[in-house]
Amino acid sequence: MSVSSVFPQLEQLLPRVSKPIQYVGGELGAVVKDWDDTTVRWALMYPDAYEVGLPNQGVQILYEVLNEQEDVLAERTYSVWPDLEALMKENGVPQFTVDAHRPVKAFDVFGLSFATELGYTNMLSALDLAGIPMESADRDVTHPIVLAGGHASFNPEPIADFIDAAVLGDGEEAVLEITGIIRDWKAEGCPGGRDEILLRLARTESIYVPRFYDVDYLPDGRIQRVVPNRPDVPFRVAKRTTMDLDAWPYPKKPLVPLAETVHERYAVEIFRGCTRGCRFCQAGMITRPVRERSITTVGQMVKEGLEFSGYSEVGLLSLSSADHSEIGDMCSGLAEQYADTNVSLSLPSTRVDAFNIDLAQELSRNGRRTGLTFAPEGGSERIRKVINKMVTKEDLIRTVVTAYTNGWRQVKLYFMCGLPSETDEDVLEIAEMAHEVIRAGRAAAGTKDIRCTVSIGGFVPKPHTPFQWAPMERPEVIDARLKMLKNAINSDRSLGRAIGYRYHDGEPSLIEGLLSRGDRRVGKVIRRVWEKGGRFDGWSEHFSYSRWVEASTEVLPEFGVDLDWFTTREREELEVLPWDHLDSGLDKDWLWQDWQDSMSEYEQDDCRWTPCFDCGVCPSMDTEIQIGPTGKKLLPLTPVTNLRVPA
Repeated sequence: MSVSSVFPQLEQLLPRVSKPIQYVGGELGAVVKDWDDTTVRWALMYPDAYEVGLPNQGVQILYEVLNEQEDVLAERTYSVWPDLEALMKENGVPQFTVDAHRPVKAFDVFGLSFATELGYTNMLSALDLAGIPMESADRDVTHPIVLAGGHASFNPEPIADFIDAAVLGDGEEAVLEITGIIRDWKAEGCPGGRDEILLRLARTESIYVPRFYDVDYLPDGRIQRVVPNRPDVPFRVAKRTTMDLDAWPYPKKPLVPLAETVHERYAVEIFRGCTRGCRFCQAGMITRPVRERSITTVGQMVKEGLEFSGYSEVGLLSLSSADHSEIGDMCSGLAEQYADTNVSLSLPSTRVDAFNIDLAQELSRNGRRTGLTFAPEGGSERIRKVINKMVTKEDLIRTVVTAYTNGWRQVKLYFMCGLPSETDEDVLEIAEMAHEVIRAGRAAAGTKDIRCTVSIGGFVPKPHTPFQWAPMERPEVIDARLKMLKNAINSDRSLGRAIGYRYHDGEPSLIEGLLSRGDRRVGKVIRRVWEKGGRFDGWSEHFSYSRWVEASTEVLPEFGVDLDWFTTREREELEVLPWDHLDSGLDKDWLWQDWQDSMSEYEQDDCRWTPCFDCGVCPSMDTEIQIGPTGKKLLPLTPVTNLRVPA
């Protein structure tokens, strides 16, 4: 049965809201299929505004992978701003997809990709607007399977009541397996109803279905155990790992937005995973092992992606792009191919100790210099040893001098505040480092016309990292250190005026910490916050700390715990953590030892170039590190003529 578009009703509302173009769809790269010609239908959501969600690489890849299947339909939906949400409720318009404006409730799967836990309230808004029961227990066979993915899904316990299932790890192969299971179940006439399809998913041992697991608690509030409540589901659920990235060269046809978005470039993921071992970094830990995309595949992807999209910037993405074994040849080859065009190259994530003069020259070959961001993370040598960020002050000065010498006039330095064992002195050293950057930069560039931006983020302990046991710092302590740092930066006005200062205060970080390490009891807090009007919690103008504190105070005492119990409390070695039954491949004993090593300021090397440190990933996941060099050069690519700079 065909499903009608809700656009005629929606169109009447658009003149009354801000940025209506974000809701109309029709972007280059968008796919619209006939409903009746397909068997399995996905609605994919990045639970944030269009301007943030459309460039998301993960959603774009899955959108394309699914739509390449002849009998599969995938469409996109994003969070609507509060002005449109109110009008949709008033006029009975449901949560819709931007591709064909079909109601989300009509799809087989409603898949949400969570890069951050602060998107949870937006999920509840989407479920509410869609007319899908808020809690999984209240849904029947007519409702879509609500499926969570993304980095936050490595601890989906706070949203266990709201989702039907979660996928850990890489999604390319997982979505095709899930599609096949649903296709077969529907062909059989949907036997056993909703429980049966969820059971079939759970039996894969790589899809987590919370309803099939019970959580028992100790009298003091800690978890006693998480166990299956039926015999035919696994005790632990394993992450998915896509090993051959060359076999998955997506996106081939990137979406080109109609409205302004946070990133407008053709992005190529040049490798996945990281073994640098930064102890705070969940992304680096959960995406192990390192798997490189070959230089030839990257070159072909860039050629085809630029021809399709017309973008003028290529982003070579990864957690630490300059660590690719062929990054030099890759950048020089691309710079050569596009030397007479308006195409620029960027490395959004560049390690201080991996940036060099050759790389700088290739990135600025055509005269266009994209932004350079370096992340020392910690202000002092001591705190960098604690977090295993093996970068010295001398490394940083040498790197920024290279950048300023090669024509850059501004660099951005990223640090964190609130790290384990951090002191006021550790934070104040950020000011000293920034001052030295300006002094060295002026000397190298021969001008005072240079700038440095210091950006500070709040530390949030994440699951599956050595810091998963760490206590968080109180927001008032963070805010006092941030104020002290600002004063220190401006203590020398001749240097301070060349230094920009941006920061996130301590309150949002504490709430993110509640959500990142919470268990199922936190779900009641999320719902209470949403009922009180919580939306877009990742946006400072919409986030309300008092709303989260009030909801926590109202809900958590019923369970004998409070907000501090989930955030500022240090966990014990043998404590059962909410995500222990979800297997990222990392050995918990190894993580604990690395946590102890951090307090001894012991640095751990990168296992790409040194012997294995037994983190557990490769043997437990049956995977291996895949790095070059391959010995190949870029294919003899011919840039398309419409990218050339006019004479």
